Amino acid sequence: GILERLNAGEVVVGDGGYVMQLERRGYVKAGHWTPEAAVEHPEAVRQLHKEFLRAGADVIQTFTFYCSDDKLELSGNVTTITGAQINDAACNLAGEVANEGGALVAGGVSQTPCYLKTNSETEVKAIFKKQMDYFLQKDIDFFIVEFFEHVEEAVWAVEVLKSSRKPVAATLCIAPQGDMNGVPPGECAVRLVKAGADIVGINCHLDPLTGVRTVKMMKEGLEKAGLRAHLMVQPLGFHTPECNIGGYVSLPEFPFALETRAMTRWDVHKYAREAYKAGIRYIGGCCGFEPYHIRAIAEELSAERGFLPPGSEKHGLWGAALEFHTKPWVRARARREYWENLLPASGRPKCPSMATPADGYQND
Repeated sequence: GILERLNAGEVVVGDGGYVMQLERRGYVKAGHWTPEAAVEHPEAVRQLHKEFLRAGADVIQTFTFYCSDDKLELSGNVTTITGAQINDAACNLAGEVANEGGALVAGGVSQTPCYLKTNSETEVKAIFKKQMDYFLQKDIDFFIVEFFEHVEEAVWAVEVLKSSRKPVAATLCIAPQGDMNGVPPGECAVRLVKAGADIVGINCHLDPLTGVRTVKMMKEGLEKAGLRAHLMVQPLGFHTPECNIGGYVSLPEFPFALETRAMTRWDVHKYAREAYKAGIRYIGGCCGFEPYHIRAIAEELSAERGFLPPGSEKHGLWGAALEFHTKPWVRARARREYWENLLPASGRPKCPSMATPADGYQND
């Protein structure tokens, strides 16, 4: 189980982003971001699961982001497929692939439109209860509460899911400034752990090193409160030096022009090491994290984990396979120092290095 692995001090590698990857591959509609592809195109979801598993993921998350009935109804994008059908198909796909490599299956629930519309604890909890019941029918290994901008709603989700007696991880999509109501990261972590979360951290919205910084703040808050929990980080796969509280959705490039902000595999090596040094042992990615990014996490921490992932069979560590290139200047790049110190060019001389977020928040 997830807690047994973390309690033993193991590094758990999470998987990457599904929604954005499947949008780029033609299976998710941007704007709606709903996961009906689990029913309509299961082969596409299965393939991405397989790629993350081969890259070294120890956890396969169900493709159930934004799968609450109120979100499906609001999007208007799904009229003939129910949330129950999506959950059933997503659990089957994740379980099938996870079994191929001894991975765990995590059932994910995310924030609901109902929270902002009604702020009704009863109504919001009823939505989470319905999703939980679907997952329990499939006997998933643990729950992940993810992509919550308001800690209050995340606390409600944790309180519901803990009734299942399965482990619960809770990740917020927040900045170092705190959640959308200004609740600091440390206080957010305290509230989540008091609600019953076994693992706390952040996911999405901002880049990896900002994510690590935010989790450090959560860790400090827990220590001051005399509380303990395992730490988790699954950040954005894009550079966001603006560090705005609204995250990457407030950047002018979102969602169709983010490619020039993409993390390199070497950026991810640095992220994985910094996360490990911070005491974080569940390390994965969210939107923008592709399988090769997950492989970079597994490779950077291979000494601690004691093995390399299957995907490393086709990848020379730190460019080692370039030694066989016919061009001498490329052969010279077959070393760690070259890639660690490279400052990649964007190839866009007229483009700025940063942008002004639409929500008005600047670099802190």
